[in-house]
Amino acid sequence: MSKQILVTGGTGYIGSHTVVELQNSGFDVVIVDDLSNSQIEVLDNIEKITGIRPAFEKFDLSDSVLTDQFFNKYTNIEAIIHFAAFKAVGESVQKPLEYYRNNINSLLNLLTGMKKYGVKHMVFSSSCTVYGQPDKLPVTEATPRKEAESPYGNTKAICEDIMRDFCKTNEDLNCIALRYFNPIGAHESGLIGEFPVGVPNNLVPFITQTAAGLREELSIFGDDYDTPDGTAIRDYINVVDLAKAHVVAINRLIEDKKKSNYEFFNVGTGEGYSVMQLVKAFIEVTGVDLKYKIVGRRGGDIEKIWADTTYGNTELGWKSEKTLEETLASAWKWEKNVRGLN
Repeated sequence: MSKQILVTGGTGYIGSHTVVELQNSGFDVVIVDDLSNSQIEVLDNIEKITGIRPAFEKFDLSDSVLTDQFFNKYTNIEAIIHFAAFKAVGESVQKPLEYYRNNINSLLNLLTGMKKYGVKHMVFSSSCTVYGQPDKLPVTEATPRKEAESPYGNTKAICEDIMRDFCKTNEDLNCIALRYFNPIGAHESGLIGEFPVGVPNNLVPFITQTAAGLREELSIFGDDYDTPDGTAIRDYINVVDLAKAHVVAINRLIEDKKKSNYEFFNVGTGEGYSVMQLVKAFIEVTGVDLKYKIVGRRGGDIEKIWADTTYGNTELGWKSEKTLEETLASAWKWEKNVRGLN
């Protein structure tokens, strides 16, 4: 019997790509998602890619009763990959209590269920936002965490602390936090990708929606940062590369290759690109004339960050493989597919 993995938020952007990679690696997947920022049709497309339709349960993991009922029903779960969370930096500044309530309660309910029902392993979707605006770049795993610039970033830091403390008192529980940078792109099939509900909060879907004619123009938040072209710099990682890192992390836990029962790794490319570089690369790759304008800085955004991935590359035996150009091309293929464009 294949090992069963619970993927929370599994119909979402990173979750759906990770489900594909898990199923391609022989794992049996169960998805829990409340569909608040994803579509049920994603299951159809996962099945088209892999030939397997994952089991699916719709409910909100911040509901402790429903979470307990889930664990009581699914008794063969070997490990959890926890994506389910509210994730928009700007929105979290406007709605802090919603972010704290949702993101922290869902983790607490999962950890409670793990202990009660004997599930040993969790990979947690953390974020480079825990580093705030670092004093020194690139950031390594030894880089001190700083006070988060947004409630979203703070929920990731708090969740990391909760897992660390829980692992200290539960030696048979094993957790890995993957601190990833900026996921972009889509599956090479064009069948799954980033499909935000409403106005996108992330850069690339806003670019592709503008290119497709859904948005009048792209807003670039700030051109007065201390960077070569004045726009913010990020480490953009292909979502399929990122998904594969989760499979590697799951195998590390199941095969007991960990160094301690709580570990964390940076997952990025090790390269920083500015917003303007990304926009120009998209125009060059696609040939689409993209309208954009400079607007004021956005609350919660930092100036620049990119990863030193040496530790994760060495320990996990994983590294990013896809180029920025092929990643942007995949995002545009996905957008055209969704919109029925040629």
